[in-house]
Amino acid sequence: MSQQPPASRPTGDVKKRRWFSEFPDPMVLIFMVLVSVYLLTFLIPAGEFAREVVGGRSRVIPNSFQYLTDVEPLHFFHLFLAIPQGMINASQFLFIVFIAGGLFHVLKGTGALENLIGVTANKLGANSSIKNRNMVIILGTFIYGFFGVAVGGENNIALVPVGVLIASAIGCSRLVGVTMAVGGIGVGFALSPISPYTVGVAQSIGELPLFSGWELRTMMVLICLAILSAYICLRVVKIELHDDQPVEMSKALHEYRVSRNNLIVLLIFLTGLATMLAGVFTRGWYIKEITAVFLMMAIVIGFASGLSANQLVRQLMEGAASVTSGALIIGLAASIQVVLNDAHIVDTIVKSLSSILEDTPVALAALVTSVIQGVINLFIPSGSAQALITMPILIPVADLIGMSRQLMVTAFQIGDGLTNLFIPTAGGILAMLALGRVSYARWLPVILPVMVPMYAVCWIMMIAAAYMGY
Repeated sequence: MSQQPPASRPTGDVKKRRWFSEFPDPMVLIFMVLVSVYLLTFLIPAGEFAREVVGGRSRVIPNSFQYLTDVEPLHFFHLFLAIPQGMINASQFLFIVFIAGGLFHVLKGTGALENLIGVTANKLGANSSIKNRNMVIILGTFIYGFFGVAVGGENNIALVPVGVLIASAIGCSRLVGVTMAVGGIGVGFALSPISPYTVGVAQSIGELPLFSGWELRTMMVLICLAILSAYICLRVVKIELHDDQPVEMSKALHEYRVSRNNLIVLLIFLTGLATMLAGVFTRGWYIKEITAVFLMMAIVIGFASGLSANQLVRQLMEGAASVTSGALIIGLAASIQVVLNDAHIVDTIVKSLSSILEDTPVALAALVTSVIQGVINLFIPSGSAQALITMPILIPVADLIGMSRQLMVTAFQIGDGLTNLFIPTAGGILAMLALGRVSYARWLPVILPVMVPMYAVCWIMMIAAAYMGY
């Protein structure tokens, strides 16, 4: 008599187990946030502050909040309408990811960057010892941090793939390069003593001298970059990364040479970056203009390296295709803001959170403010927009509880800036991750542990500053 085969587990059970055992894909994760925000629209009443235009900018009038009674609840279909609308709203970030992906695919094809990094790493002896490897990581993190301080966040997106190549040259995974580049830029921008986008706007609303109080913020950014550098050297280099597109140097470091054509390509690249920075600082350029510069750089570099028009187009398309998933994540994340705005609950959330500060000791209020700003940043990911909405409310609160306006601005900057490194609505960071080809789901468990000591340092320094009359 033949034996019956053992009963197999039902397919449905296997699927259920896989569903709950796997970490959600970034698309799933952000869609879950979107659904949660949609459900919140039925619990949080619609409300609005009155606004006025001062110096060409719209700003909130304090004590003008009113609940709205004529706002209809969002239909379930609106949840899905918000997704294409979010992609339309975030189109500038999507396009810079596609164009930058094409640019670096063309640049990679010339071999110029790889050759330069290979020659530099060989001269530094980066592969000869852990000490030299760590020196490159520390130096790279601080250089990226400087760009974040001086230039901003999204303006540095073109430099992320360079970090990946540097990591490859010293024998590390792309995760090390992305953490060095995105983390350094993010920390630099978050705590920049001279950021016109956050500090400048907030201080103008608080009627403070532009970039005053820079000493405390400079100390914060230097210490946090040091923490990030040590974290990369001690932990990130040991994290195993299952990379479906590993970046590897094509030959041994001592074999690299920089050719005359490489120098021409690098000169074009650096000229393009210099033009972009000049436009940012002197003409107010932002994502659209930067994207146009990237496209021009790709065309000039392609022709300088001998590509035909058809070959150039093919390489641009290949580069754009490689970052498609990351670009779509940015669009999905932007739909969260669409739901919040259409339900008119952003101002209600701001009003409710700011009321927590009333009758709170100054030092504790500074810490709580940074937490509140971090929560608000999930809903209003633009630093300048967040300053325009929250500072007219919080500056009077600071006056009432005896907190200096300078400390309130610093609390705003910490809360707004550091959260950009891990919230799913920060389009600039998501764009950089897409270009570095590290998923948001992989990024979170890497960046979150180092946020703890950085927040602790900033909070301790801020509380000390409160007692010192900063």
